[in-house]
Amino acid sequence: MSTKKNSQDDIAIESAEVKGESSSSINQEIDPIAEKKLLRKLDFTLLPLFWLIYCANFIDRTAIGNARIAGEHHDHQKDLGMSGFDLNIALTLFYLSYMIIEVPSNLALKRFGSIWVACLVISFGAVALGSAFMRNYAELIVTRILLGIAEGGTLAGLVYCLSRFYRRKELVIRMGFFYGLSPSLAGAFGGLLASGLLVADDFGPVTRWRKIFFIEGIITIGIGICLLFIMPEDPSKTRLLTESERALAIARINADAAVKTDGHKEKTTLKLVLRSFNAWTIVCAMGYLFTNISFQGLSLFLPTVIDSLGDFTVVQAQLRTVPCYIAGAGYAVFNCFLSWYLNSRGISIIGCMIFQTVGYALAIGTTNPHARYAACFLSIIGGTSSAPLFLTWGADNAAPDTMRAVATATIPAIGALGSIIAVWTYLPNDAPNYHIGNTLNLVAAVFVIAFTLLGMLYLHLENRKRDRGERNYRLEGKTEKQIRDLGYRHPNFRYQL
Repeated sequence: MSTKKNSQDDIAIESAEVKGESSSSINQEIDPIAEKKLLRKLDFTLLPLFWLIYCANFIDRTAIGNARIAGEHHDHQKDLGMSGFDLNIALTLFYLSYMIIEVPSNLALKRFGSIWVACLVISFGAVALGSAFMRNYAELIVTRILLGIAEGGTLAGLVYCLSRFYRRKELVIRMGFFYGLSPSLAGAFGGLLASGLLVADDFGPVTRWRKIFFIEGIITIGIGICLLFIMPEDPSKTRLLTESERALAIARINADAAVKTDGHKEKTTLKLVLRSFNAWTIVCAMGYLFTNISFQGLSLFLPTVIDSLGDFTVVQAQLRTVPCYIAGAGYAVFNCFLSWYLNSRGISIIGCMIFQTVGYALAIGTTNPHARYAACFLSIIGGTSSAPLFLTWGADNAAPDTMRAVATATIPAIGALGSIIAVWTYLPNDAPNYHIGNTLNLVAAVFVIAFTLLGMLYLHLENRKRDRGERNYRLEGKTEKQIRDLGYRHPNFRYQL
């Protein structure tokens, strides 16, 4: 064991010497009291802000699900001349534009800074507002494509921004509060807001389902305008932190990296972008894809599914979606905390998928409306934190900065293919029991369990190879820049399981 440790220390010292650093800088001590104070400041500032941004994103995206069942005769579809699979086609086009924009958006964020996120929020708020004035199906298609373009880079951008402030082990809990909570609470709030707006008085041409898009769009635009002034920049220059706090923030990230960067971003090159599409990015992207199949379809059509369980009014169906999302929010926080405590993303993902497996099996195996409603709880609980965990897993194991930006965009981009498939899981001719959709979701959940186990085995074996020094050859003959750009390929880098 001592030989192995000495070998690793030699590699670290060699890397420092190539960069012109002393070996003592590698072991720079961080004041634990100051670090806790900094973490509290970051948590109480960044997490509520990022949670609010993604809540607005999720509410605007899923508002169409609430609008779909508005009115006694589903006025949204009637007013726009929709029938059959028209809604599924519109949602498919949304996710196609969503996935195409992910990587370019994150590279733009890396280039222009966090103001890019504020511009995205204003953009999708404006599209949501414009959706209140749709008159036909063609205009619905246009608004869904524009919404996909505007929303596509938001999630990836927020994850990338978080990864600039937090250490790898810390990131998962923050993702639980921000990304794990947002869809659940946004889904609950969206249902409550839609229920309230549908019984509120109309104003001018904004009537019935149009009120949902109109009010949600105005709220989102207001959030985006505020972000122009309060969205924090990178740790090295943000006005959120004092000079000493900025230095501490950079030291923390340096201490967590195989090669120090002192907060500087390397130049974006085609080589680094292409290297980002490595085996682990693809593993996380595929896991995210199948998680989206098993979760996004149900979240988009949850009001419709619940409406099929009984003779409910529109408001009653909307309100019955709320408890499912509240339960999902609570489990999301618990599961991400468990992932941090166990220092394992894979175990927590498997736990999520077990909930979903039981939920969809129950939905397939019975026609009892109470049991099927319980199945909605289990399926939502399993889906809320599995996607955040895959995205965190990808960010944890991506370096240097360019690769982290591309990986955090690639995973949800490829994962959006799962959302496209999900759009076609709950079809009108499969109502009211939706056997096809539930069966496909069950298969997807089982696949994620198997895929996660294989991924954990791969990372474990690779870390063992690095412990034995079998990747040390990658430092031979390298220049300072080449060593800095090794990122996850550096012999000192250890994969997060």
